[in-house]
Amino acid sequence: MNAITDQTIRSATISCLVDNEAGVLARVIGLFSGRGYNIDSLTVAPVDDGRGRSRINVVTSGTAMVIEQIKAQLDRLVPVYRVGDLTMSGPHLARELALVKVVASGQTLVDALLEAGRHGARVVDATVASFIFELSESTDRIDIFIAALRPLGLAEISRTGVAAMACGPDTI
Repeated sequence: MNAITDQTIRSATISCLVDNEAGVLARVIGLFSGRGYNIDSLTVAPVDDGRGRSRINVVTSGTAMVIEQIKAQLDRLVPVYRVGDLTMSGPHLARELALVKVVASGQTLVDALLEAGRHGARVVDATVASFIFELSESTDRIDIFIAALRPLGLAEISRTGVAAMACGPDTI
């Protein structure tokens, strides 16, 4: 079956290099909302002050044809310089930061601390009744960590969204 005609839904991490100016993010979001595409994660930050550029990372999902349409439409937006699908272009790193608060007491709070240690999370705030853990990992591993803390008094979650980059010398 041709990759473009495949109807399998897949997740895609799309990275765009854009001008760091007012309205660019609104245009990108407008492209997604205007066509009914879902955004699972969105991050944007300046990456090149000398040229005034920002990097936008969007995690979305769709068929191969939908992902190709999204990339083509993003590439036509002004002022987008480059668009890359990191999930298809080879090895890449994708990380997200999560702050996770657990409110509990006694042994349950100790169990939450032990669970955090098993997942490589670190304590960034501690009281006699709560912990806030910080974990920088792949989205899947953060999801697993959060699921492990649910029965232990999970009270609040804040996540940054995915930051992603191609491995090796390749750039978008």
